[in-house]
Amino acid sequence: MSIGLYRGDVLLQDHQDKWEENAKDTIAVLKDILGDSAIDIEHIGSTAIKSICAKPIIDIVIGVNDLDDILKFNTILEEKGFLYRGNDHPGQCLYVCGRDDFITHHIHVCKYNSDIWNDYINIRDYLNNNYDDALEYEKLKKYLANKYPKERKTYTSMKADLINEIIDKARKWKEER
Repeated sequence: MSIGLYRGDVLLQDHQDKWEENAKDTIAVLKDILGDSAIDIEHIGSTAIKSICAKPIIDIVIGVNDLDDILKFNTILEEKGFLYRGNDHPGQCLYVCGRDDFITHHIHVCKYNSDIWNDYINIRDYLNNNYDDALEYEKLKKYLANKYPKERKTYTSMKADLINEIIDKARKWKEER
């Protein structure tokens, strides 16, 4: 199976080791471009959770001191296939990779060590260490993918309540560690 989906589609695949390899390669390219402007770059999202299925789109988060730090790299990022999509979500910028409407990567940029950054990292780490909650999340994902295979916005919004519960659990879990 390949990496990527057409915009709006929802198709889940069993976890693939190649997702981790692809993320590492993409992170290396981003580090080469951004240098010290990126404090940290991490593989996140469902493709970074080894026990569950995911849409085959690689999510990566870049932590920066200031969101404006990334914008000066837009030309070189675009030349390397990272297309700036703007600030759809408060406190972060989004870049995508792919061609036309076929998306292979979502690159999220936010302030390092912000709540947004920490939630991305904590969810990934929590679900990789809490199998039952990961399976509950996967069960919801499968149900919604079957119900909304061509409605990604609906699929995503219908996961929000459970994701918020997982965020709360992940924050508590992180504090206890």
